[in-house]
Amino acid sequence: MKNYPGNLYVVSAPSGAGKSSLVKALMEVDRGIKPSVSHTTRAPRGQEKHGREYYFISEAEFDRMEGRQAFLEYAEVHGNRYGTSREGIERCMNEGDDVILEIDFQGALQVRKQFDNANLIFILPPSWDELRARLMRRGEDSPEVIEKRLANARQEMAQANRFDFVIINELFERALFDLKAIVHAQRLRYAAQRQAREDVFAGLDIP
Repeated sequence: MKNYPGNLYVVSAPSGAGKSSLVKALMEVDRGIKPSVSHTTRAPRGQEKHGREYYFISEAEFDRMEGRQAFLEYAEVHGNRYGTSREGIERCMNEGDDVILEIDFQGALQVRKQFDNANLIFILPPSWDELRARLMRRGEDSPEVIEKRLANARQEMAQANRFDFVIINELFERALFDLKAIVHAQRLRYAAQRQAREDVFAGLDIP
């Protein structure tokens, strides 16, 4: 496996657990982390813009990208297809930037097969009642869709034991602190420090 200068963080969670809010807050305070903008066949929601939250593409274009193996991972979630561009990820990591992905657990496990040093992080809600309340407060989905998301959440959360880190998003500020701690800890690993501060290691005669 290639050893990239940048780190790769993969964040998964059931709908309503607060994944997107946490990742957005992290990037606001840590400019060393770049988002990976996924491609999706679903329609934009609210104030979402093409190229910012997602690249919104047709089923035909998704098929073409899949056919030329442009995706690092792809999956179908809630009836829509999502894919992550391999080229975009590798470019950022080669430039020394840390990259963060917001994808479902299927995609996260696909990424791990190709980047064995990826850091997999799962976000959990504090309870079923709170998860349901958050989905209702969003006001984006019908009651039927909310029930579907809750049913999917049970299957998704059963995969949490396959991730490296788990954050329980009960208090947002605490969950954000935990996410920042994970990122910082990975940057202090020997291999990361050796690559980032080569001058120091050389000056200390550390091979």
